[in-house]
Amino acid sequence: MRPVHFAPLLLAACFCVNAAHAEEVQVAVASNFTAPIQAIAADFEKDTGHKLIAAYGATGQFYTQIKNGAPFEVFLAADDTTPAKLESEGDTVKGSRFTYAIGTLALWSAKDNYVDAKGQVLRDNAFQHLSIANPKAAPYGLAATQVLDKMGLANQVKGKIVEGQNITQAYQFVSTGNAELGFVALSQVFKDGKLASGSAWIVPAELHDPIKQDAVILGKGRDNPAAKALMDYLKGPKAAAIIQAYGYQR
Repeated sequence: MRPVHFAPLLLAACFCVNAAHAEEVQVAVASNFTAPIQAIAADFEKDTGHKLIAAYGATGQFYTQIKNGAPFEVFLAADDTTPAKLESEGDTVKGSRFTYAIGTLALWSAKDNYVDAKGQVLRDNAFQHLSIANPKAAPYGLAATQVLDKMGLANQVKGKIVEGQNITQAYQFVSTGNAELGFVALSQVFKDGKLASGSAWIVPAELHDPIKQDAVILGKGRDNPAAKALMDYLKGPKAAAIIQAYGYQR
């Protein structure tokens, strides 16, 4: 009689069970968190079997889409006020909201040695264009305007501001040379503890309101186990390591 090999059969059975319980979760992700969530999504699928389907945009625009019935099940915002507002309006799963990251604002140029370590380049005002995200829709854009106000430079640079719809577009204006410098999320230009390219000033936190980024399960995700699994995963050590590698606080 031939020996029976149980291990492959057992593995195959386990795989079938995991596949049977695997779900997809539709996630609205603030643009500044694009790179981290892509890295997290790969680990999340590998570790849980669930698949994360992400859409990227400005937090304010997502709020409007969610109110108009967009099929998102989880919202990773760039602030804490928008998820709290959705919670107060009955559009979320109560008790699911938490702060998954605290963002850092940076003044960045694609040119080496263009932005100094103290942001003096803003006061020198020798540039032609300064990129920021729409402050009405993007929390990082609002933070940028707060910095300019605190530095007393809002009126001086007003005519030089190039406004992106979200923080991704604000970054693109700088990376393509359409603006010499701009306010971006540090996560867009920072990886593994160092600046990826160009030059930057990491804006001191006291110059703007804290950029607390909250996650929440939306009403449409109430009965999706992948939505709950994602929230748990974001609180775990693997996600935390990725989030911190991109320059966020936890």
